[in-house]
Amino acid sequence: MSHLLAFLLSLVGFAALAGAMHRQQRDLFGKALRPTMTRMVRIVGTVALLAALGILVAQYGWGLGLVMFSGHTSLAAGVTYGLLIAHAQLQA
Repeated sequence: MSHLLAFLLSLVGFAALAGAMHRQQRDLFGKALRPTMTRMVRIVGTVALLAALGILVAQYGWGLGLVMFSGHTSLAAGVTYGLLIAHAQLQA
C-alpha cells in the first residue's frame, strides 16, 4: 500500500511541478497562470514529493526508503513526461 501511495504522490508532485512551468501552462491552459498560482502549484508539487519521501523512509528506513523513492520518482517523472508528449501529439 505504501508503494502505491508513494507513487501517486510522486506522480502528483511531478505533474504539479510540470504545471508550474510557463511553457506547460501555455500548452495546457492556453496562457500562463498568475505568479501566485504558479507559486502555489510549485509548493503543492514539493509537498507531494516530500510526503512520498516521508512515507517510504518511515516504512523502510533511510537506506531502502531513499532507493525506493528514487525508483518511484523516476517512474513518475517518466509517466508525466509521456503524458505531456501525448497531450502535445493530440493537440497537433
